[in-house]
Amino acid sequence: MKDILDVHTHTIASGHAYNTMTEMIHAAREKGLEVYGITEHAPSMPGTCHELYFHNLKVVERWYGELEVLLGTELNILDEKGKVDLDEPYLGRMDVTIASLHIVCLAPGSREWNTECLVQAMKNPHINVIGHPDDGRYPLDYEAVVQAAKESHTLLEINNNSLDPRCSRLNARENDLEILRLCKKYQADVILGSDAHYYKDIRNHDFAHGLLQEIGFPESLVVNTDKKKLFAYINKYSS
Repeated sequence: MKDILDVHTHTIASGHAYNTMTEMIHAAREKGLEVYGITEHAPSMPGTCHELYFHNLKVVERWYGELEVLLGTELNILDEKGKVDLDEPYLGRMDVTIASLHIVCLAPGSREWNTECLVQAMKNPHINVIGHPDDGRYPLDYEAVVQAAKESHTLLEINNNSLDPRCSRLNARENDLEILRLCKKYQADVILGSDAHYYKDIRNHDFAHGLLQEIGFPESLVVNTDKKKLFAYINKYSS
């Protein structure tokens, strides 16, 4: 599988990553990506940037040679109504948006409550991707999540960082296998994300590729192989 894009990465602006935007873009070019996304953590994440950071992304160049750069955010889901921590007019102006559950921003609830958080967030037309839905600290009804993703035209992420043994998320391998099984059943697209906080991890999807191969997941349901597949989902191109 030719993997030509990675849109879940962070720079020093997120507060707990270690390279500048320029350094990350240079690394993405060196790795031969066609599309590269920087999705800084939204304002509720401790140490991240103010909402004005997202307002001013308009000044940043989006093309570097043959590489297209997408600038957006990783939102924090804040409640069971799907509320996130970046509002209009900022949210609709993002090239790409990811919405995720983070322990430092929202305490886990019951399986039903956690599921409702994701399902309601997916109803927001400006949310393109659900980030790392594999975190076992948030038990989920994965069938309901996959069905909602299919219905709302939202991508579910297979997060490579979750699969790293050093990651604090729980049971990611088992949960990702269940997500992939259900996405195959319902013909729901997925996106692989590095969740890179350091330049060397850009396009590091090795653990994720291993799972795809293990269960024979169809390449046709992975948007990383064709930027037109991605563009059908993201704010910059789908409206």
